[in-house]
Parts: sequence; structure tokens; C-alpha cells
Amino acid sequence: MSANLKYLSLGILVFQTTSLVLTMRYSRTLKEEGPRYLSSTAVVVAELLKIMTCILLVYKDSKCSLRALNRVLHDEILNKPMETLKLAIPSGIYTLQNNLLYVALSNLDAATYQVTYQLKILTTALFSVSMLSKKLGVYQWLSLVILMTGVAFVQWPSDSQELDSKELSAGSQFVGLMAVLTACFSSGFAGVYFEKILKETKQSVWIRNIQLGFFGSIFGLMGVYIYDGELVSKNGFFQGYNRLTWIVVVLQALGGLVIAAVIKYADNILKGFATSLSIILSTLISYFWLQDFVPTSVFFLGAILVITATFLYGYDPKPAGNPTKA
Repeated sequence: MSANLKYLSLGILVFQTTSLVLTMRYSRTLKEEGPRYLSSTAVVVAELLKIMTCILLVYKDSKCSLRALNRVLHDEILNKPMETLKLAIPSGIYTLQNNLLYVALSNLDAATYQVTYQLKILTTALFSVSMLSKKLGVYQWLSLVILMTGVAFVQWPSDSQELDSKELSAGSQFVGLMAVLTACFSSGFAGVYFEKILKETKQSVWIRNIQLGFFGSIFGLMGVYIYDGELVSKNGFFQGYNRLTWIVVVLQALGGLVIAAVIKYADNILKGFATSLSIILSTLISYFWLQDFVPTSVFFLGAILVITATFLYGYDPKPAGNPTKA
């Protein structure tokens, strides 16, 4: 049974990470009549959907009792305002990160984005060392060096990129790269900060995600008003929304929750497999289906180094036992 759950976890992780990147990239580059959907509003809708999903999960944990659900929400959120306010910082950073991912995938192909975004392993490790006093082993430090080398190779300019740049007038490789790098730093800090809060309190992950979603919705609405207020007043909040847009929103809202639900069945090696398969699938689909990416030998070398670093970072060598003498 446990083996089946592990393989199911692998499939879900690969599907979530790959489908979100590809559908988001496709939705941001698809040419349609009328205005394109606003990424800022998509982030807000995803946060609201995440809140509703978490409330349903808490309702299920409360034995499907509305009275018990109301008591849990009241005791854990309203009666603990300082605990709730702690989530405002990571929530704001996550909201920024989610908006940056739309910017990145509007300017980078899915394959390059997938590989470069693995730099979040580096930032998470560095913030874990500084904020949680976590100690990294030799293999983990080595993997971080390999990771940086691999990403550098992936971002290395090539002749094909120079030719393609004429066609990509609407996008900018530099803007996409800066968006990914900023998202990596924000992901690393917010993830470690959230982990620290979870270790300090006994509240469930679903309650914490409701709190994150609440602040995320507020910060997201502020972003909509500041950056897209005129467009919203002119064409409406849901301008440009279609079936593909809603798929992206659902994947973004439920992605983190799905990973949280299956992560207890997935060890580091399995997560390495999921990341590797996701990179490979993104590369193949970007080349054959989206046709916005032509892989080079330098890219393949960088991707292999990143995949190797992912496995190496999760490698946990077991100390050899001391044989007892008769």
C-alpha cells in the first residue's frame, strides 16, 4: 500500500509542477481577440479558492459539523490575532512571488523557467542556515555549487536565442530572468519563515493556509488596484477569462495544497525524481507542442547538472554501523 502511495505521490507532484508551468506559459502567450486576462486578478482568485478549499478540509476534519467548524475557526484565527498576524509577512511575499511567476512565464519558455527556478533550492538552503540554524552536509554544499553552475549554463546565450529574440518582441529574456531570480529569493525566505512558524505552533496546515490566503487576498487586491485599477474599471475584474485561465487558477490554488497533502509519502529521492521528470516533460512539450524553445547542447548540460544537484541535495548518506567484535 505504501509503495502505491509513493508512486501516486510521484505522479501527482509531476503533474502539478509540469501542468501549472505549461498552462500558465501557454495562457500568457496565446493570441486571442480582446483583452488578455490580468495576472493580478488571477492571483487573487487563486487565493480565494485556496481559502474555500482549506475551509472544506477543516470542515471534514471537524467531522462535517458546522458548529465544530465555526468553533475551530473562531478559536484558532479570531481568538489568536497575534498568531494570525505572523502570517502577514510570508503571505505578502508569496503574493509577490505568484505575480512574478506570471511575469517570468510571459517572457521565458517553460523549460528555461523550470530549470532556473530550481535556484530556490539554493535560497531555501541559505535561509535555513541563517534563520533555522540548520547545518548542511558536504553533499548538500556540493549540490548547491553544481546547481549554480547548471543554471548558469542554462542561461548562457546562444545563436538560436539571438535569432528567436527577433520573434519575441513582446517578451524580454532579461525581465523573465530577473522575475525568476526574485521569485527564488522570495520563495526561499517565505518557505523557511513559514516552516519556522509551523514549528513554533501546533495549528494545522489547513488553518495556516486559510490565514495565508486571507492576507494574500488583501495584498493581491491592493496590487490589482495599484497596477491594474484602470483596466479593471474599464473591462471588468474577469476580463479575458476563459476555460484555460480557470485551469491555471485552479492549478495555482490547489498546487501547494496537493503537495502538502502528499509530501508525507514522498521522500527526498522521490521529490528529486518529480523535479527531474517535470524538467524533462517541460522541455519536450515546449519543443514539440508550444514550439517556443529549441534546446542546445549547453542547455542539456545545464539541465543535467541541475537534475544531478537536485538528487544530491536530497541524498542522505547513512553512517556505517560499527561491527561488534565477538
